[in-house]
Amino acid sequence: MAGEQPRYLSYLLRLWQTSDGRKLVWRASLESPGTGERRGFASLKELFGVLQAQTELQDEENCGGGIAGGRGGNMATTSDNVKRET
Repeated sequence: MAGEQPRYLSYLLRLWQTSDGRKLVWRASLESPGTGERRGFASLKELFGVLQAQTELQDEENCGGGIAGGRGGNMATTSDNVKRET
């Protein structure tokens, strides 16, 4: 393990509460500091799904010898059902 770069993903997470017309709901956005890419989420469940998919993707890449140390994740490779924030 000596000499290996740390493996991590970096995002700016924003959370806010808003009304869907009937009740208060949580919305979220993730921004990759490396690329500036920002993605919005209509629910925390969608956010957690993308984070889980991204970390599983990292695990698969790490098993193949790739190291992601220090770079923001590529959110485009995760979930197709996530809406982009405008």
